[in-house]
Amino acid sequence: MPHRITIMATKSSKRSFLYTLALLVLITSCPFTSVDAVSNPIKTVVVLVMENRSFDHMLGWMKKLNPEINGVNGSESNPLSVRDPTSKRFFFKEDAQYVDPDPGHSFQAIREQIFGSNDSSADPPPMNGFAQQAYSMGNTSAMSNDVMNGFDPDNVVVYKTLVSEFAVFDRWFASVPASTQPNRLYVHSATSHGATSNVASLLAQGYPQQTIFDNLYDAGIGFGIYYQNIPATLFYRNLRKLKYLFKFHPYDLSFKQHANEGKLPSYVVVEQRYMDTKLFPANDDHPSHDVYQGQMFVKEVYETLRASPQWNETLLVITYDEHGGFFDHVPTPVRGVPSPDGIVGPEPFNFTFDRLGVRVPTIAVSPWIEKGTVVHGPMGSPTPTSEYEHSSIPATVKKLFNLPSFLTKRDEWAGTFEGIVQTRTEPRTDCPEKLPTPVKIRQGEAKEDAKVSEFQQELIQLAAVIKGDNIFTSYPDRVGSNMTVKQGKYYMENAVRRFFEAGRYAKKMGVSEEHIVHMKPSLTTRLSKPTNIVP
Repeated sequence: MPHRITIMATKSSKRSFLYTLALLVLITSCPFTSVDAVSNPIKTVVVLVMENRSFDHMLGWMKKLNPEINGVNGSESNPLSVRDPTSKRFFFKEDAQYVDPDPGHSFQAIREQIFGSNDSSADPPPMNGFAQQAYSMGNTSAMSNDVMNGFDPDNVVVYKTLVSEFAVFDRWFASVPASTQPNRLYVHSATSHGATSNVASLLAQGYPQQTIFDNLYDAGIGFGIYYQNIPATLFYRNLRKLKYLFKFHPYDLSFKQHANEGKLPSYVVVEQRYMDTKLFPANDDHPSHDVYQGQMFVKEVYETLRASPQWNETLLVITYDEHGGFFDHVPTPVRGVPSPDGIVGPEPFNFTFDRLGVRVPTIAVSPWIEKGTVVHGPMGSPTPTSEYEHSSIPATVKKLFNLPSFLTKRDEWAGTFEGIVQTRTEPRTDCPEKLPTPVKIRQGEAKEDAKVSEFQQELIQLAAVIKGDNIFTSYPDRVGSNMTVKQGKYYMENAVRRFFEAGRYAKKMGVSEEHIVHMKPSLTTRLSKPTNIVP
């Protein structure tokens, strides 16, 4: 079946219009699956997953720039009370600024946001409970105003440029109506292995499912993870194996160097700074972090890739793990969504993974993408109910690199997007070399002496596991709970350094590459050596 893409004409000439019209016919008549992977121009896929913002919140007002985008016009609203027909209504605005505190995005909070109550039977969902749920967190309307607000395109000018120059997906959803880690797990494995929340003990043990990294490795295709504070990808248990040790690279030391030398691997994951300090502000966009820093980070990644000799063979995908409690007007799909593996979520919800999360911002960048492309949805391919969601990434990677198998039933179902780089006979030469500098959003400095957030504490708990501190009785409930952001940053970066030191020592000693290093805390204060090596 064809997918649906529209392309915004950028010139008014008759010749340009006819070219665009012809291209539209070509795109909407050619199914993705008809293109042989051997002829595919993409040799490097770069994935950047930002944090906790909805499509309407970040990109909804881009509709003013391109009417083809399914965005907002200000008529969208939510009541303060869904059950009260006379309730005050919050209309969606265009003056989003710095957001603090963090809106609700637990499984139960998202259910209320989507359905307006605990009854999840509505099809389509009314998407009318965002203001109500936000109000319940503090009994003031401040957060309700925050979640019913979007950014003026000029305040997220990096995205404004990328949307105009490349491709925006206006029907890409979080994989599960839940919080950060379950959705991040889907990005590279097409399942959360039953997780519907960020359960510290389970995350720290490591999730056991097969990942796209495993499939690439087995096919002899290279990948690399460029991390800053800590690689959150270590929540996948398999990635802790010794055979993957040298797939991890410090972002600041390696990303630009590898890109400049043309040595980026075929599949690249770029991770952000998750800890917000004065010298090194967080750049992941997670509230209450500064969106300005996130825009600067995306700008840096783009400009690094644009200057690389690999640029003409590169596809950059920017998405967000989940919506973070912010309003979006597009109903989340609740029908025809397959469970990836038949695993049922824990009590009390017993979720069967048969509906998706809220729509999130997603942008694709490549010189093989036509300027002003808007991707509306897979339109019945590979199945009548298929949608774009995070499992679309491994599904597309499978096609681009001709991998032999899917990971789960979810990526087998998810829409793929390789077609957006298969409409041209040669790469564009007019892609901007530099992106504009964004405006600052937050007034003042990072609150590095504040207590860590729940998300940051989970990363500290992961650090405790790789460092060996999880053997203490304080794990996991109290580990990190009393740390400041600055202390947490130091703790996790120290743990990462020690873990990789231990891995290098184990490899030097000839330990099997299929094993995982477990360390004892008594050895983490000096050069760490593996004390227990387990399969």
